[in-house]
Amino acid sequence: MKLPRRKFMQLTAALAAPAVVSDFAWALDYPTRPVHMIVGLAAGGPTDVCARIVGQHLSEQMGEQFPVENRTGAGGSLATQVVINAPPDGYILLFGGPNVTIGASLYRKLSNVLEELTPISGVMRFPNVMVITPSLPVSTVAEFIAYAREHPGQLSMASSGIGASPHLTGEYFKHMTKLDMVHVPYRGSSAVYPDLISGKVHVLFDNLGGPVLALVRSGKLRALGVTSAKRWPLVPDIPAIAETVSGYEVNVWYGILAPRVTPSDIVTTLHAAVNRSLTDPKIVARFAEDGGLPMTCRAMSSRNF
Repeated sequence: MKLPRRKFMQLTAALAAPAVVSDFAWALDYPTRPVHMIVGLAAGGPTDVCARIVGQHLSEQMGEQFPVENRTGAGGSLATQVVINAPPDGYILLFGGPNVTIGASLYRKLSNVLEELTPISGVMRFPNVMVITPSLPVSTVAEFIAYAREHPGQLSMASSGIGASPHLTGEYFKHMTKLDMVHVPYRGSSAVYPDLISGKVHVLFDNLGGPVLALVRSGKLRALGVTSAKRWPLVPDIPAIAETVSGYEVNVWYGILAPRVTPSDIVTTLHAAVNRSLTDPKIVARFAEDGGLPMTCRAMSSRNF
């Protein structure tokens, strides 16, 4: 089921919009116990890593723990369902990204996700990155396309799971280049890395905001291109895929959401705390290490997942 563009824009705009912080919100006795952030993808992957960075900072700032719980399955949509069904008291939050809007498009039971979730704040934005096993004899996107055409059906395109943004980013690349590659889904990006490094699978379109960048910098993987329309400012040495495949563009976001009808004072307090975190120089620097930029009240375009 396709998510209507109007609804998609409502979610992305709401995640990026600033909240009005009232005096009452600051006096709110919240939180008084741990606040659980549910991540729908595997531990060790990019979404999980970002959630733990933010959760640690929120714990230090708000005086209660923000533990991360991984509820994997259906490209992250099982986690979305957990949060939708949780009490709307601010103690169960969803740390998600593309999987939220993708799930609304793929799964009928999540088609009304915008009516069931309350956006708290955007967190980080970044492109995906096309990485290959170093044993593959190519160094550019153009060389990869030529090699894949010479070996139809022989290259394996790994992903972090069916319906996740790395999967759909790769399928979009296959569609635009007319390449024949075999999709091999895993349970999270971290499970892909050993097989990609060894050459058991050949290519992955992973989230730039995560461990993959460290693997590229260490030489264990080779980056061919980022999925933003132009080169990403934090990794200017990696070309944009669009330099070779005209019109190709995928941008990604992470954000925090709560169950519907979560009290507005709790939403306001959380939004303010997240945005304080995103202006902390340590968080900005940590995001930059993974190739991401904080989403401090920045609207996202309609070409984002």
